[in-house]
Amino acid sequence: MEIAADEPRFFEVEPLDGESLSHFLGRFRRENYLTSTQLGKLTGLGAVILRWEKLYFNPFPTRQELEALSSVVGINADRLMEMLPSQGMTMKPRPIRLCAACYAESPCHRVEWQLKDKIRCDGYAGQRHRHNLRLLIKCTNCETPFPIPADWVQGECSHCFLPFPTMAKRQKRD
Repeated sequence: MEIAADEPRFFEVEPLDGESLSHFLGRFRRENYLTSTQLGKLTGLGAVILRWEKLYFNPFPTRQELEALSSVVGINADRLMEMLPSQGMTMKPRPIRLCAACYAESPCHRVEWQLKDKIRCDGYAGQRHRHNLRLLIKCTNCETPFPIPADWVQGECSHCFLPFPTMAKRQKRD
């Protein structure tokens, strides 16, 4: 497929296994030096992009919206759908949750951590073991709540800069 000279070209960003759409959108935007507003304009989705980054999926993304996003990020709409909760699953967008042990294995936020009734890590598809650790809702050092996954730049606390993987030492099994 030829790209017209006036069409923007973007750096490709591959989704990680189990990655949430919020985390993916943040990585894509940073790699391509875009703001949420700019990505919204490019896709024709406007403020919907920022809502998705904040893990607000009500109303649930339509196939047409995912196709519009797909045309810019270069990821198949079916693959984008995998980064969303299953339709009918209840999400809890706040507080943002994290399994530091999972993050140490694959540095990304997983949408399953935000499911309403989820309080502990079950691991993720393809994982050989399950951590069975209580999900964290704030830094184990300074107790700052986690920002939205789209804003996770270095995989560390935004206040004290403690790396997320280090927090696994203080996750509880109870």
